[in-house]
Amino acid sequence: MAETLKKGSRVTGAAREKLAADLKKKYDSGASIRALAEETGRSYGFVHRMLSESGVVLRGRGGATRGKKAASV
Repeated sequence: MAETLKKGSRVTGAAREKLAADLKKKYDSGASIRALAEETGRSYGFVHRMLSESGVVLRGRGGATRGKKAASV
């Protein structure tokens, strides 16, 4: 699908629904928003918006957390 869309072109109608469904399937399979953005040639914000519009529950951020450390005795 990404190959048929020109970078920066407006995505509407059936093409938008198909793209949203493809992104949702890949995101649910474990792909990151950044990876999907790079794959489709779209921005992070565009992919994030498409996923949100299609009802995806977005995962939390990964990496190190800054919670309280366990007290060492």
